[in-house]
Amino acid sequence: MQHNPDASNELFGDLSHILFTREQIADRVARLGRQISEDYAGQQLVLINILKGGIVFLADLMRSITIPHSFDVIGASSYRGGTSTTGKVIITKDVELDLRGRNILLVEDILDTGHTLSVVCELLKIQEPASFEICCLLNKKRPRNFKTPIKYVGFDIPDEFVVGYGLDYRERYRNIGCVGVLKPEVYQ
Repeated sequence: MQHNPDASNELFGDLSHILFTREQIADRVARLGRQISEDYAGQQLVLINILKGGIVFLADLMRSITIPHSFDVIGASSYRGGTSTTGKVIITKDVELDLRGRNILLVEDILDTGHTLSVVCELLKIQEPASFEICCLLNKKRPRNFKTPIKYVGFDIPDEFVVGYGLDYRERYRNIGCVGVLKPEVYQ
């Protein structure tokens, strides 16, 4: 039986099952970092992260990228503590860097409905970057009203409520190193 370092975490018991282990995530993030490093070699790269869920992914991805780059964060939310989007995106923090003429890679934890992502994309594109692409750790397979092209995808996942590796439910579970499906009885 494989040792799971998250099993000792009391929050781990609220998962119905694990989608991706800590090791699987680390391997995939390393491969994404290598590809991004190759694709942006010799260019001025800026990583932009949507707070809060994507911060763990951003930190690991930054360490996997071998070319010089900078980063900034933007705060946006459409969940407000629930398990489904409210339909209204609230910008809680804007970027501080000047993005004009720079190559922007938006780093997102999960693509669900695409609503929050599309609003943030439009906000960032107003700043006239040289290029704009998206890197998403988890791409939830579900119908979307918003079509947002993703250049780099970590994993495709089923339409289930996931937590861990920065993803939360009511500010809990972010510290679990794996990505798992939350038991429905926890949030219903």
